[in-house]
Amino acid sequence: MLMDVLPEKVRDWAPMLSGGTHLWQQGQLTPGQLAESGGHLVLLAEQLEKSALHHSLKILDEEGVIVEVSGVKLVAERDLLSLRLSAWSPALKARLQAVADGWDLACVPALPQADTMGLVLMDMDSTAIQMECIDEIALLAGVGEEVAAVTRAAMEGALPFSESLRRRVKALSGADAAIIEQVIARMPLMPGLITLVEGLKAMGWKVALASGGFTPFTGHLQQTLGLDAAFANTLEIRDGRLTGEVLGDIVDAEAKARILVELAEQYDIPISQTVAIGDGANDLLMLAQAGLGVALHAKPLVQEKAPVCLNRLSLEGVLGLLQAR
Repeated sequence: MLMDVLPEKVRDWAPMLSGGTHLWQQGQLTPGQLAESGGHLVLLAEQLEKSALHHSLKILDEEGVIVEVSGVKLVAERDLLSLRLSAWSPALKARLQAVADGWDLACVPALPQADTMGLVLMDMDSTAIQMECIDEIALLAGVGEEVAAVTRAAMEGALPFSESLRRRVKALSGADAAIIEQVIARMPLMPGLITLVEGLKAMGWKVALASGGFTPFTGHLQQTLGLDAAFANTLEIRDGRLTGEVLGDIVDAEAKARILVELAEQYDIPISQTVAIGDGANDLLMLAQAGLGVALHAKPLVQEKAPVCLNRLSLEGVLGLLQAR
């Protein structure tokens, strides 16, 4: 089958590709499958066009990679095209990422299996929710600009996270603790969060938060969404006011990576079946530790280093990646 005869919209390919998998060879799709997979390429978009595949296939041809078109799906009303590759390399991923204009992609050596129990561990601020909680507390406390500047530096990797957190919390000293409930009341969820959590529960997966933020916010999300676990920092409150101190150990990058491993062990889940999601420099170790690390609308430093980046879709894209195989 020539590529030219396929519809422009990828979601319309399913009837023409029914009956099994197809191999891409010399400009044609022919029935067949790879004997062994060396990697996966998943393309995702609100509406995926044939041109997205054209650019990717050209690169794969140049690299001598054999391609199996293994699935065309609609997940959470988003288009998904799943390809199995005969080979994978960081250089191949970089070339494919460079031409991704209008779609998200994941080019990885392996993907978790949706039909086997797994674990998703995600950051909270700017990942599970659409704000940085400490910035909102600071705004209501009258120190918004000072704290927001430190937050930006920390998320971009310009400041050690623990140092930045203590500096920001110190600026909140004396603030009325009732501010916390005000922030919780207007805390906007990240688009796709409910879809992702409900989809993961239906798959029998565990879902948890590991946040450099604070326990009132992670606790609220855990309760309202029915999450399996939540980890965050504890603000000291005395006589109804913030003291400017954090109690106990800080949930920093090392802690997040450790939490991932410990939860996987607790639930008897192999690391290959774990997914980490985050947006800041504080999430990089966690993303690298997981079987699949996904950066969501991430800071530039994280975009450079994360295994997978979602920039156009939101959290529903993670569900698509898990259902790609």
